[in-house]
Amino acid sequence: MRIRKIRAEIVLDSKGDSTIGIIVNGKYKGSAPLGVSVGKNEVMPFPENGVPVGLVNRTLNKGLRGLRIQDFKDLKEVEKILFELDNSEKLSKVGGNTVIALEYALLRGMSNNNVWSFLNPNADNMPKPIGCCIGGGKHAKEGGDFQEFLLMPQSESLKDNSMINKYIYKRIGQELKPARRSFTGGWETVLDNVSVFDLLRNFTDEVLEKFGIYVGLGIDVAGSHLFNGGDYFYRKGRISRDNQIKYINNLINRYSLEYVEDPLNENDIEGFGLIKGDLICGDDLVCSNISRLKEVIGKINCIAIKPNQIGSLLKIKQLVDYARENRINTVMSNRAGETTDTMIADLSVAWKTDFIKTGIAGIEHAIKINRLKQIEKEIK
Repeated sequence: MRIRKIRAEIVLDSKGDSTIGIIVNGKYKGSAPLGVSVGKNEVMPFPENGVPVGLVNRTLNKGLRGLRIQDFKDLKEVEKILFELDNSEKLSKVGGNTVIALEYALLRGMSNNNVWSFLNPNADNMPKPIGCCIGGGKHAKEGGDFQEFLLMPQSESLKDNSMINKYIYKRIGQELKPARRSFTGGWETVLDNVSVFDLLRNFTDEVLEKFGIYVGLGIDVAGSHLFNGGDYFYRKGRISRDNQIKYINNLINRYSLEYVEDPLNENDIEGFGLIKGDLICGDDLVCSNISRLKEVIGKINCIAIKPNQIGSLLKIKQLVDYARENRINTVMSNRAGETTDTMIADLSVAWKTDFIKTGIAGIEHAIKINRLKQIEKEIK
């Protein structure tokens, strides 16, 4: 594909905030989400003066026009031009969202909208979905301390796993009759953490009896947002760092939690190594940065992957490969302020990530699961 024209526009994410959409050659589109739980090691989504529509429509359109790209590796030429414009560590002049939206659009152009098979025609596995069913923390106006309570159905069929997530989500809604949803579509509730786990376990037991499918439970603690001055602040009081570690480990043991994301402050590398569970995931801890992952090897066994955290699909691919080589589980993950772009579904299948994490409700999340269902049909 030869780049003839690049045009940017402002699109709204699921929170109603402005982010960027990019259209290449008049028909291939990409857009990038915005986070709420933002790690200190992330690149900036945009320059300080906002979404750089003018930069794309003038400077990038002119600088990239005529460039021929036919393969994923050809994104090196695109990034070379972009990073000549912005060589800052945080991408403060261009923004990580700009790079990612552009690369999504270019991938669709190279593949004629068949990204997963273009990147990996031999892909034959679907990621297991991790679904947010109850939201709290910074993702909710009213809710508990933890940012997300998560469901992990264990069927081999993505279609069945999606059905189970929807079933439990609906049952929770019937039980709690909540007034609103969090940014990632989880029900908001004033129930304490223990009551939520008891409720979820009742429904997972119901699913096991009714459908014969086991459902694991997980949490995204977003520990950095509970942390201040050495302690962790909950709505019912503060606890020390040592007691936070004990508390999380007790929850893991009591409720057989299979997935725990960011249980501690993002700078507490040693503390992460003291949390013991099946999947201890670093999000803010790593920020999709391979250099950061190398620092925490041996302390975690799972990472969240969010392309706009690093602002380069080439770097994301390196991160996925490095994680696999070091037996680190990978979770392709949405963000709080999502768009209807489905690229993380294609990337998750093509690059064989172990899991994909997204909301269960809301068009921005449902469209990603629907894309996965379509891919599953194509693979079969």
